[in-house]
Amino acid sequence: MKKKELRSKQWFDNPNDPALTALYLERYLNYGMTRQELQSGKPIIGIAQSGSDLSPCNRHFQELSSRIKDGIRQAGGIPIEFPTHPIQETGKRPTAGLDRNLSYLSLVEVLFGYPIDGVILTTGCDKTTPAALMAAATVNIPAIVLSGGPMLDGSYKGKKVGSGTVVWEARKLHAKGEITYDEFMDMVAASAPSIGHCNTMGTASSMNSIAEALGMSLTGCAVIPAPYRERSQISFETGKRIVDMVHEDLTPSKIMTKEAFENAILVASAIGASSNCPPHLTAIARHMGLELDIENWQTIGHDIPLLVNCQPAGEHLMERFYRAGGVPAIMQELLKNNKLHKNVLTVSGKTVEENLKIKIDVDSDVIKSFENPLVENAGYIVMRSNFFSSAVMKTSVISDEFRKRYLSDPKNKNVFEANAVVFEGPEDYHSRINDEKLNIDEKSILMIRGCGPVGYPGSAEVVNMQPPDRLLKKGINTLPTLGDGRQSGTSESPSILNVSPESAIGGDLLIVQTGDKIKIDLNNRRIDLLISETEISDRKKNTKIPVLTNQTPWQEISRKMVGQLETGACLETESLYLDITNTKGMPRHSH
Repeated sequence: MKKKELRSKQWFDNPNDPALTALYLERYLNYGMTRQELQSGKPIIGIAQSGSDLSPCNRHFQELSSRIKDGIRQAGGIPIEFPTHPIQETGKRPTAGLDRNLSYLSLVEVLFGYPIDGVILTTGCDKTTPAALMAAATVNIPAIVLSGGPMLDGSYKGKKVGSGTVVWEARKLHAKGEITYDEFMDMVAASAPSIGHCNTMGTASSMNSIAEALGMSLTGCAVIPAPYRERSQISFETGKRIVDMVHEDLTPSKIMTKEAFENAILVASAIGASSNCPPHLTAIARHMGLELDIENWQTIGHDIPLLVNCQPAGEHLMERFYRAGGVPAIMQELLKNNKLHKNVLTVSGKTVEENLKIKIDVDSDVIKSFENPLVENAGYIVMRSNFFSSAVMKTSVISDEFRKRYLSDPKNKNVFEANAVVFEGPEDYHSRINDEKLNIDEKSILMIRGCGPVGYPGSAEVVNMQPPDRLLKKGINTLPTLGDGRQSGTSESPSILNVSPESAIGGDLLIVQTGDKIKIDLNNRRIDLLISETEISDRKKNTKIPVLTNQTPWQEISRKMVGQLETGACLETESLYLDITNTKGMPRHSH
């Protein structure tokens, strides 16, 4: 196979421009690299290091990088490690959602503007995965995902406790007066027993599983627990593989095809993936130049059964899921039932079908079959309305309690009406949820606005609002909720999320008032405000868009450019930036 000329040669070994070659070369020698290495014709492999003390979910990549580098060197590459913008879901305020696009921009500039021939994308915490894949799609140099892996399973007083999910459980227990403040802290801390990201099927595990389903990581990579020896081993193998990918010119555009994205939706539905996956996957597809309509989540994925018995939709956690067979077992089951596109190319250089020709001992308590699923028809549904364009609902987390109370009317199954209680953001919710003057009861729907990509900004995970304390004490653990924000992928609330367009840009969620009657019809995928067209028109005329205050320059820039959740909450630039390595030419010289 004829090797393609390396991008890095334009920096480090260009005889036609010795002055600039010398300028680029000399400073990379000052920490011990040699001219012979950099002019050897070996590919320069970037390691996009997402781990830091600010990003504890990904921090262990600082140790794993040595094994990554071992693999790169053994395969004949030269590793260069660089930091990415930190994204920590549980640390960043106002929301890590604000930083996904910032991290994407930063990584695009590094991959395009520096002498890098291929890149290993280290991913873990929620937004680190889509940010990295969006950048890889835009630049389109050989790239491979290395997931950091989940924490070990947590335990508290002999019971499994999963990260995130335990927070929502403890919040209810504390509201009911059943645990103290200190017990709350201890209970939640028990869910984080080791290095790694969330050990539930939250957004982190979901998006890393989706990266594997897309074909962007080696088979089995997604959910190997962070402390396991196999995590170090696959780090080594990933380092080796990216070097060959550079020589093969195996780029993201050859892997992340329309069929690959459809495979990702199918896997997401089968694993009970986070409700944050639709906007993230849409964003990756858009940067790949592909149209992935929000409706695809319903048309492709809704009929897929839930096959993974893991929190928040089930019982177990990620360590057990890995030992049960992990993502490859799910993909084998989908393939067996003719659901996957089997000829899609992956980073291994092989097809999905070829990768899955392996023996897996499946633990049927954790991973179910099509014949014996945890839930039938467990994918997402896309809701439409007379006061918004679209919203999504994750049906795999509809509890028996919720179904019995709201969806089991024998005369009108899956249809109910509720009285709106509207909150202007989470601060308003927290200050008023226990106000008895609101008359919140089991016939209420809690609605929140001002929480979208523009309004918050970044779109906050706040829609999974719990009932007032007095209802919790009566055994009513979940009320219907709706909002223009998101919610944690670790939440078991069957919320109606990602309402688009959001209220902050004039979306009609603004016209809904406390006391309005709302009709929810899951059969027809409708949510409607039960007032007259005349009243709707009058309210629109009198609606005022909220005045927003920016706290940082990036908040201002983001609000001016960001789109809506139904189209991926991407930065809506005036020009398209697709496959820029091949369509925009080499970046100009610096001197």
